[in-house]
Amino acid sequence: MEYLLVNNLNFHGLIKQFLLTKKISQRTISQIRRGETLLLLNEHPTDLKQLIQPDDKVTLRFQPEDNPLLEPNYQPIEVLYEDTNWLAVNKPAGLSSVPGPSNRTTTLVNRVKGYLINQQATDLVPHVVTRLDRFTSGVVLLAKHHLAQSMIEPQVENHLLDKRYLAVVDGQMKVPHALIDLPIKRVLGQAKRIIDEQGQSAQTEYWVQKVVLGQTLVKVKLLTGRNHQIRVHFSHLGYPLTGDQLYGGSQNLIQRQSLHARQLIFSDPFSNKKIKVVAPLPLDLQQLIGQVFSDDNLQNVFSG
Repeated sequence: MEYLLVNNLNFHGLIKQFLLTKKISQRTISQIRRGETLLLLNEHPTDLKQLIQPDDKVTLRFQPEDNPLLEPNYQPIEVLYEDTNWLAVNKPAGLSSVPGPSNRTTTLVNRVKGYLINQQATDLVPHVVTRLDRFTSGVVLLAKHHLAQSMIEPQVENHLLDKRYLAVVDGQMKVPHALIDLPIKRVLGQAKRIIDEQGQSAQTEYWVQKVVLGQTLVKVKLLTGRNHQIRVHFSHLGYPLTGDQLYGGSQNLIQRQSLHARQLIFSDPFSNKKIKVVAPLPLDLQQLIGQVFSDDNLQNVFSG
């Protein structure tokens, strides 16, 4: 792939500094230095120490990406948004996001590679930007090449992605809106996470939508992105997600944690525009919400 940058702001200085002002990562600059990515100035090969003039055109030419160890899987995916740099999909509950020791062939990433092959793409390494637990459904964002991944990394590292979830929890929540600010720690040798002063900082904001006897429907915003964050926070408060066996949720209404990544908003570093992606609720959550919170006033919850 090629990426063209025009010095239309009359930048004066080295090409390296110009690339940094355009949000090109240090990792990509290192690849240019090693000769893995070709750098062109006005269509002629150059180096990072070259001076750039107003209206000069800088091109980055990348080698096609592939990983022969990543097997493609041709099962369908539900595409929510796609352009030359990004792919957002609606991950179903039960599907792992990335390959691991127990499954290296049928995960979401394997399916996306199969999709890219069918689209005759040249870059065949999906880069996961947002990841979901296996039994959480909803929006997953992937970068279609490593430049896109590197350019969105600052948003991920600084928690600038706007991630909204819909959840059903056990119990009747009495506080309608709050910020949960509790550090989360991994327990060595266990899948479960705990609240611990020595853990990583974690913040979750929520808004109660509806309360009935036994359950509460909540909208959730992640301000950080720790593993199991929503599940751990609500369980610690005494309101485990309905269906979440690992954290003590009831099992009689749904057989997986009732958590759906409903909406994602991010700033496209290529266009500087905001992109909003919304994932429709899967059937099991629609049925759960309809059964427990039967109310015409909940239509706004389904619409975003």
